[in-house]
Amino acid sequence: MILGVLKDIKHGENRVMLTPLEVATVIQNGHKVYVQSNSGLAAGFHDAAYEKAGAEIWHTAKEIYGKCDFVVKVKEIEPSEYDMLREGQILYCCIHPAAHPEEVQALLKHKVTAITAEDSHRNGSPNCEAAGKQGALFGLESMLSINGGKGKFVSGFAGAPGMNVLILGGGIVGRGALEILHDLGASITLMDVNLGIMQDIRRAYGNDINTMYCTKEAIQQVLPMTDMVINCVRWPKERKDFLITKEMLKLMEPGSVLVDISNDDPGAIESSRETSHDDPRYVVNGVVHFCVSNIPSAVAHSTSVVIAAEALPMFLNIMNNGVAEACVTDGFIRRSLTTYDGVLTHEETSAIQGLPWMRPEDALQISDRKIAPAPPATATRSTNFIKA
Repeated sequence: MILGVLKDIKHGENRVMLTPLEVATVIQNGHKVYVQSNSGLAAGFHDAAYEKAGAEIWHTAKEIYGKCDFVVKVKEIEPSEYDMLREGQILYCCIHPAAHPEEVQALLKHKVTAITAEDSHRNGSPNCEAAGKQGALFGLESMLSINGGKGKFVSGFAGAPGMNVLILGGGIVGRGALEILHDLGASITLMDVNLGIMQDIRRAYGNDINTMYCTKEAIQQVLPMTDMVINCVRWPKERKDFLITKEMLKLMEPGSVLVDISNDDPGAIESSRETSHDDPRYVVNGVVHFCVSNIPSAVAHSTSVVIAAEALPMFLNIMNNGVAEACVTDGFIRRSLTTYDGVLTHEETSAIQGLPWMRPEDALQISDRKIAPAPPATATRSTNFIKA
């Protein structure tokens, strides 16, 4: 099989899906790898390193799409790429299909076997830790007076108190932010709806961390004493309410900071809107907002290394055994299958966009096999099945 590594063209994206190290392993397994020129340059991986690993370098995305059976990239495909897709081609990237109906229609039209990367992680996305840790650092940067913040230092100085931080969500993202801010001396309250998560955090940090059950009312109670809020809650797409409204921001002092790492649209924060690293901040009701949607791209080398290492076993499974067999042996690949032979196979997308869908095991005709289990990617359910 020929694997193609595409250069990501989304504005502000610097990561690459595979590094030369993984490329060498793929080639050792008997496959060919074509890499689009300068795919890894922004992450510190040069074309010469890919060539040394055994890859062939091609200059354009059109060449990669035209020559490769399996194409991979980090972020979703852009409109300029839609007509490069070929029937039967395998695609792996962060499709975010429920939020991108035009992209889904392009995948269906071209009968692409599409696998959405964000649903394929068995231990949470490796980007989540990066987003939490780097997001916390961007929050501290936003607190600086020169960036419109109130100018508090995270741990304070002799005679001057440090920052009070509220973290919403105790998953991988929230714990990443917690680790950084705790080590730097902030006073932290973490809110979640899972008692087990809060117990784990208390065991890890003892009395250093306050934990509270996450409700809108609890947030209102804490906001007047909070210097910075970090939102790490993945908000269900069907919800129309908010954890923090624009009006609630008035409870905070001017120059306070809100970092929306989750950045869902719509999400848990009413005042949140996507920004880029070029222009990352804006102010609503006196609160400085940092809402960059691809925070991990700021540490592109480290994040590329970790996403490539996690993706490699999945890619080898697909390339060595085919998509159907890979979906039998790996439930996380199966739950990530988004489109197959012109059929939607992604439940959340069906529910959000109102499109009929088919279970991956039915589309692949493997429902009679003993298949590896995997938990659902989201809690969103759809009974809008394709009728036989």
